[in-house]
Amino acid sequence: MSKKNDTTEPKAPQAVSTQFSEQVVEQRLKPNPLSQFSLDEDSLRLALVTAQYALKATRQQTPPTLNKPTGLLVLVNGMEQAGKGTAVKQLRQWVDPRLLKVEATIGHSPLNYQPIWQAHTSAMPRHGDVMVYFGNWYADLLYNVMRLATSDSENLEALSNNKGQKSKNSLPIAQWQDYLQQQLDTLKAFENDLIANQTKLLKCWFHVDIETLHSRLKDNEADPQFLYQIDWNNKQVIEKFNEVAATLLRQQDDWVIIDGDDKLEAADNFCHLVLHAIQTALASSQTDSNDNNNEKSKNHSQSETLKLNSDTKQKQFEPVPIPKQLTSIKDKKISKSDYREALAEKQARLAELLRARQGRHVVFAFEGMDAAGKGGAIKRLVAPLDPREYQIYNIGAPMLYETQHPYLWRFWTRLPDEQTNRISRIAIFDRTWYGRVLVERIEGFASTDEWQRAYDEINRFEADLAAAGTLVIKYWLAIDKKEQLKRFEDRQETPHKQFKLTDDDWRNRDKWSDYVQSAADMLARTGTTTAPWCVIATNEKRQARLDVLDHAIEQLSAFSESK
Repeated sequence: MSKKNDTTEPKAPQAVSTQFSEQVVEQRLKPNPLSQFSLDEDSLRLALVTAQYALKATRQQTPPTLNKPTGLLVLVNGMEQAGKGTAVKQLRQWVDPRLLKVEATIGHSPLNYQPIWQAHTSAMPRHGDVMVYFGNWYADLLYNVMRLATSDSENLEALSNNKGQKSKNSLPIAQWQDYLQQQLDTLKAFENDLIANQTKLLKCWFHVDIETLHSRLKDNEADPQFLYQIDWNNKQVIEKFNEVAATLLRQQDDWVIIDGDDKLEAADNFCHLVLHAIQTALASSQTDSNDNNNEKSKNHSQSETLKLNSDTKQKQFEPVPIPKQLTSIKDKKISKSDYREALAEKQARLAELLRARQGRHVVFAFEGMDAAGKGGAIKRLVAPLDPREYQIYNIGAPMLYETQHPYLWRFWTRLPDEQTNRISRIAIFDRTWYGRVLVERIEGFASTDEWQRAYDEINRFEADLAAAGTLVIKYWLAIDKKEQLKRFEDRQETPHKQFKLTDDDWRNRDKWSDYVQSAADMLARTGTTTAPWCVIATNEKRQARLDVLDHAIEQLSAFSESK
């Protein structure tokens, strides 16, 4: 037997559709709006399960597929008693329940110091799955708008659902509509970023008239807790809800309205819509020639990668001139005694400011060249704090389950969160979401389109945090190449520091100029008024640590003075 026959050839990537016959692909996997509501029950159930498994196949690892891993998030909102539960129950019975996740929330006011979407990110479906989410961020939005739009007289008492809650007087129509519009703009941008990162959306609004609603409220069936915590028996509250809902639906044209007058018909329509959404997600998951070109460029150097940008559909990416601050590093010596004295003073002041911030969330983001001193700076930053006051996240390569979500997901779920039992509201990231435009860019782990799009996605993410009241403090620590080599060799020769040095560090050093260019592009494109960068460029570790503390004190002092 020849040597060739003794060797197992690796399996080439395949399209998800190759797992199915041509007839199956034509009838069950390709979106066909003309037949969207024409399938009988058996055909619809078969098509749903087939599409489910095709979606699951997009995340398979061996052999890999040409399709991008893709998931579907179905948002379910609307009037009470409009058939939402019946529809989702039928869907669950008709599909493989192992590939369908169902979550439900009721409306609450948005939590302090975090965007309206943040509380819901842990429930995101992984790529390859379908998730139905009752309530979601729109339940929180509608709950809050209803409280703003309803007076504290008879209507408020009804709205409070007999819980004794109290609220301020209602806002004028223009004001609550402005608030609604602002939140809808935020959510639309967030949802667009989900879609761009392969979490597709289907948004279903179930509706019935008031007469049907009231007749169903009086039946003998047990009702779940009402989605928006309002009294659906009160006609004035319902009229206000319909006014708010109409405003929402006018401003977002991607909702599908389902008539819930006939619950069984509404359930069939819903299942057809989910099928069509899965089919559309599958179609969008197919990689095009540009994506294939990007895959081929993984082993190219940074300069070669930039040349490939001219072949993409978007405007050619223009690297920025590298600022002297990143290349001409000046040493600023400081004695050990002066350092210790200044360190103790600054740490005490920082601890004082952090404890006086009145619960405001703080996010520290540390980036920099390998061995630039991020870990040492963080160690001095938290030294005066109780360990329960903060969380440190050391970010490395994503785990498999993390790659099955949008790339920001593993950071969304680590943000300070009012819903958790943790008392810490300070998050410190040693490496961050900026890996998308640094290591993932240089090593080809993200396509050209993905990392170039990430600048705007990251800016929106940080702007949402800042708008909610979270203080975002970002550092880039810079050293020169000679100093990095010195620190690498020191780590190699010091037993208790050897764990800090990896093969990746040496490999990254070979691409020093690429990383400096990527850092310059990142600083230029993501240094915003709401989340500016603090660049600390020094080969002196002690001075770098003091500079970090000085900047943190400055940022927290500015917040304290603005109160």
